[in-house]
Amino acid sequence: MRGRLVPATVPLARTKAEVFDDLVLDTVEQLERRYAKELAGVEFAVEDVPPELNVYDSDVLEDGEVPLARLLPGRPGRQELPPRIVLYRRPLEFRAMDREDLADLVHDVIIEQVANLLGVDPDELS
Repeated sequence: MRGRLVPATVPLARTKAEVFDDLVLDTVEQLERRYAKELAGVEFAVEDVPPELNVYDSDVLEDGEVPLARLLPGRPGRQELPPRIVLYRRPLEFRAMDREDLADLVHDVIIEQVANLLGVDPDELS
């Protein structure tokens, strides 16, 4: 027997990546409602795992030696690059006990990175 075991409309049919993306979108949408002007042009992205680098810059939020997220501040000028916040899905999922814990962790990581980008205390954004 091949095919879906559950209908596509049932929450059980969603992949871990889709659930994670939804958690990121929930937090980003909350922040954009309150800080639309400040976050205009900021890109949010999700990658499964961090790239292999010998040394991570100060723009990386780490747990021990494992990167959880990265803030790329962007570059004004000719080849303008917008600011970008990248979350690494697998390391974050590994640290969470359940979906609620993952939602809290994703929220905290995004708040931390946005606070770094805006130059404010994370408590101001929560």
